[in-house]
Parts: sequence; structure tokens; C-alpha cells
Amino acid sequence: MRFLIASILTCATLLITAGCDAPKSKHTETVAAGSLPDGVQIADFGSWKSPVTAEHVYDLSDSIGEIQVTAGRIYFTILDASSEGQRGVKRIDGAGVVVEAIPSNFDIGSRVHEYGGAPFVAIGNSLFAAKHSDQLLYRIAPNQAPFPLTPSGTRHADCISNSKASRLICVREDHRAADNVVNQLVGINLSYADEGKVLTTGADFYSTPVISPDQTKLAWITWDHPNMPWDNTKLWLADLDNKGALINVKQVALAQKASITQPLFSPNGQLYFVADYTNWWNIYRLNEFDQAEVVLAQEAEFAVAAWHLGHHNFAFENEHTLIASYNREGEAGLIRIDTESGITDPIAVDFAEITYVTKSENEVIFVGAKETPEKGIYKVQGRSAQLIYAPKLTVMDPHFISRAESVSFKTGDNDTAHGYLYQPVNPKFQAPAGQEPPLVMFLHSGPTAQANRAFRRDIQYWTSRGFAVFDLNYRGSTGFGRDYRNSLYGNWGKSDVEDAVRAAGFLVNRGDVDGRKLAIKGTRAGGFTALSAVAYYSTFGAAVSYSGISDVESFKRHSHKFESYYLEKLIGEFDNYKRRSAMNNLAGINEPLLLVQGVNDSLIPAEQTLQLYNAVKQRGRPVAYLEFNDAANRVSPQSKKRALESELSFYGQVFGFTPAGDTPVLIIENIDNLRRR
Repeated sequence: MRFLIASILTCATLLITAGCDAPKSKHTETVAAGSLPDGVQIADFGSWKSPVTAEHVYDLSDSIGEIQVTAGRIYFTILDASSEGQRGVKRIDGAGVVVEAIPSNFDIGSRVHEYGGAPFVAIGNSLFAAKHSDQLLYRIAPNQAPFPLTPSGTRHADCISNSKASRLICVREDHRAADNVVNQLVGINLSYADEGKVLTTGADFYSTPVISPDQTKLAWITWDHPNMPWDNTKLWLADLDNKGALINVKQVALAQKASITQPLFSPNGQLYFVADYTNWWNIYRLNEFDQAEVVLAQEAEFAVAAWHLGHHNFAFENEHTLIASYNREGEAGLIRIDTESGITDPIAVDFAEITYVTKSENEVIFVGAKETPEKGIYKVQGRSAQLIYAPKLTVMDPHFISRAESVSFKTGDNDTAHGYLYQPVNPKFQAPAGQEPPLVMFLHSGPTAQANRAFRRDIQYWTSRGFAVFDLNYRGSTGFGRDYRNSLYGNWGKSDVEDAVRAAGFLVNRGDVDGRKLAIKGTRAGGFTALSAVAYYSTFGAAVSYSGISDVESFKRHSHKFESYYLEKLIGEFDNYKRRSAMNNLAGINEPLLLVQGVNDSLIPAEQTLQLYNAVKQRGRPVAYLEFNDAANRVSPQSKKRALESELSFYGQVFGFTPAGDTPVLIIENIDNLRRR
């Protein structure tokens, strides 16, 4: 009750500041000044005709994933929108020719830790890949049918080659006993199917096995409940005998508790890794006394929260030089570090996101994305980056592209939160004088995740129609240090919601958006924040939840092993489970909801969303429900397109404008009970 009263008081304060200051319009100076340029029309924000369609957003195959390099060839995963969002593997040979190595209909993808990552490894001319549908690990060799190597009921990922022992070393998650999921490191034979050999077991979770260049040492990461991999992890080091068995196993880098991640051996066999001993994920190495010594001390993050396996933020260019990507308060960077002198040189400063930094034979490559549509695989050349491969995409007129403005604002507990504001941009339209744009606030699906400035067509879909978009990095987001990340612990459903409300009030007071037309949207954890925002505050006039958590207690019962203790950290005492769930404050939900849900979603069961839908509908509040029968935890491009167009129709009906074009009309129950602001 105390939380609800505090929420109402905070909301009232924000509404007063947002609604009564009458800030000067930022969007109508051209209209007020005189005649419009040729070809420019006056139309309400939200109703502008846009060249960015739902097909442009979800029918383009530009989602490049993990990179593997072997024998001078670069392999990478890529999503195929034409095959219902399935993933295949492409290969770039030495001459730069791109061919299909694994067809998309094979659909590779691991579900280790449920969220997967690192689903394949390349060795010589063969690939070893996890198939999404059955989670078996297959050997895929030239002119041979895919051959399964692992037992049914097990999942494998993050594999590396142990060539001396003629096998793979993989993270295995064994689901054959449903009530006792076991994680291990195992050795897998390259030629025939068998149980595999357990190398080490006993920890709750394993990740990132790496082998020294001479194949004599193995390092890996473990963690145990109640920790997540961004809390406290352990780094292990062992010797490998000729048969691949581990001997002389020891835990290393014990300076203090920290999130240790991304171990990597240098060309001369020294162990490097990333740790947040001093609030920031910085690069360290193990010295001759088995102590951790910092390579470069920076107030920047050289790692990301390991929701997925396979992240690589740095790679060695040569014995004494490494290339590393980092994030400094939302800004991406790439640098060259001399490991002996500590001297650094910036490289290619125009990227908004840099992932999968990987050593090729004579160079370092990475996946890079910019604030404009350019995205692809690049190689480092001196102080610049050269494009190796880019997916073929429809060219977008740059005059329609909205670029992010970094915004920081004061929030609760005198803290500062962050985000990116995208203004409406469409050279063919202007809004009527005195009108401000509606806002769609984006919430990442973390909660320990991050928004960045990389170009996103789903954002441009809205800005080119006359919406403002704010992509929020609420407290708990990565990219701002361990303290900022951990500040959400005990406060999920409170601090994140407050940050969303404060951000909206801040933008209204600046004159950026219309305070009567504020929408908030999110997926999974982001959906939880969006639903809580409308259940406990009246700032937002609409909420959209994609498989969002509406009942934390129910979500806890369905939690998988990876997240089974996470809620205790995020929410704290059990009473907060109900206190912060939208389902337990139906009386506070007075604004329209759009609920989008997958029938086969094992992470957020459909019955939870249906229960909320029926309850809100019964209370006579406007609500719409979309259901998709896609594969488990997957959403096809076709379903995504339908949901996006439905969302546009939803905002049009709620905020009182008519979308341009032939947008299908979404059926909203109780729409006649809509209360205009």
C-alpha cells in the first residue's frame, strides 16, 4: 500500500509539471514562419506516410551473429527472414566469395541456459552445429548428410576444438532428468555419437572454455546460484594431458568477488580476461604470481551481460597487441592496446555497436553497426576498418533517418538515468502549428540489457510516421558500470518504472513530446515494466506488452534453471512479488493495453497474458490481444509484421489519428470506454 501511495504522489507531481508548464513547441517553427516547401504536406503527427513499411523492418536478413574463422574462411550465422526467421551459416572464402555453408532450413540455435548463443564451431572443412528443433549437436561435413553426435535430451554450445585429443570441448546442459538439470564441460568425439566424456562438473553453470595455443591448458568460467553471470563468477585454469583430461585444476584471479568473463589466451599462452573489480568491466591478465593485473584501467565496459554465450569483446592482433571494443555510457568504441606499454590508439570511431571481435589468420574482424543502415563484418586495418561483407538490403533515403540524441535526466534517489531520443523525421510532412508528437517509449528486454545508438528499422518505422521514440536505459542497464547495474536489485518494478515515468515527464517539460499522447512498450522484462507503469502511474496513455510478465509469482513458478534465483535478487522480499505485479493492481489499469503473446512461449506462458487480458476486459477497460502460434520462444517475421501494424492501429485509435496507407484495423475491446486525455 505504501508503494502505491508513493506512486500516486509521484505521478501527480509529474502530471503537474508535464501538463501545466506549457513548454514552447520544438516542432512547428517551419510552419509558423511561412509557406511550406514544395511537396511538403501538413498532417497530424502519427499520420505521415512513410517509406519504412513492416516488410522493411522484418523481411530483411541483416541479423549477423557469431563468427568463426578456420583455414582462412570466415563463417557466420545470419537470420533468413524468407524462411520464417530461421538461421543458417554463410562462409566467406579467401577470395571474398560468400556461399551457404548451412542452409537456413536446418535452423541452427542452442538453448543452453535457455537463451543460447555460440551454436556452432568450425574445424577444417567441417562444421559442428546445434539444431534448434531437437538441440542435438551435428557434424556437417562436405558432401555428407548432417550426423548427430550427442544424446537426445542434452544441449550443447560454446564448443572449441581440442585437436590433440581429436574432439570438441563444449558446455553441456543435460535435461534428461527434468527435475535436475545438470551443467558440465564435456568432451565430444568428432566422428561418432556417444555420451561424451565429462571433464568437470559440480558448478551450477559453465561457459567460455578456451584453450591455449599449444593445447596444453584450458580455462573456463563457472557460477553458482543465486548469482547470474554478471554478478559473481569464478575463473578456472587446468592443464590438459595428451588424451584431453584435466589435471592440476585451480581457481585463479581471486583478487575479490567480481563478474569475470571472456577468458582468452594470448599468442604466448598468457591468460587474459575481463572483470569488474573496480566497478567497470576492464581487461586483466594473470601474471607469473597468479595475480590479476589490469591491462587498461578505463571507466568503460569491455564486456556485456552474458545473457547469451559467445560474446567476444577483444582479440589479439599479434603477440603484444590486442583489439578491444568497449562501451562508455552508451557510446561504442574500438581501440588497439599495446599490452606492454599500455598505449592505446582509437580505431573506426563511427560505430554504434561492435560485437564478436575475433582473430582471423592475419587480422582482427568484428561485426559492426552504425547509426545509419550500414552493418556488416569488418576487418581492422591500421586505424580504420574495412568492410568485408554486408547483407544486401533495400537502400533507405537518409533524409528519412532519425538519429539518436543522448539524454540523461534526474530520477529517484537523486540518481541519473539515461536514454536516446529519436525525433520525428519525414521531409514530406510537417505537423500543424502548436502540435507536439506522440511518444513511444522503448524498454529493452533485459532487465540487465542495454539500449544503444545502432540503427534500427523498427525505430525508424515510428519516427518516419511522426512519432518521437525514447529508448530507455533505466537503472539496472549495462554499459554504465557495476553499481548502476546492481542498483536495480531489490527495486525491479519500482526503479525501472520510476525511470520511465521520470523520462516521460522530462521530455514533456522540454517540449519534445505531447504529454497527452505517451505510450510505453516492452518485451518480456520490458513488458513487465510497461505494464507496471500503467498499473501504478497514470503518466502513460497506452501500453504495449510483448510476452510481458504481468504476474511475478506465476513467472517464478515457471522459471528455468538459469533464472530460478534471479527474481529474488531483482525484487527482494516475497511480498513485492504481488505488490509490483500489474495483475494485482487491476484497479490501477485505466489506460488501453495491447497484449501480444506467443502460444508456445515457454519463458512467459500464454495463460498469464490471457488471464490479464480477460481481467482487464471484464473491468470494461480498452484492451486488445494478439496471439501467435510460432515455434517455442521464436516469433516469425510474418507474426512480427502483423504485430507492428496492429500496434500502429492501436496508437491511432487511442491517440486520435488515422494512420496512412492500408493499415489493418486492430479490434480493441471496450474501445467505446476510452477516455480521451
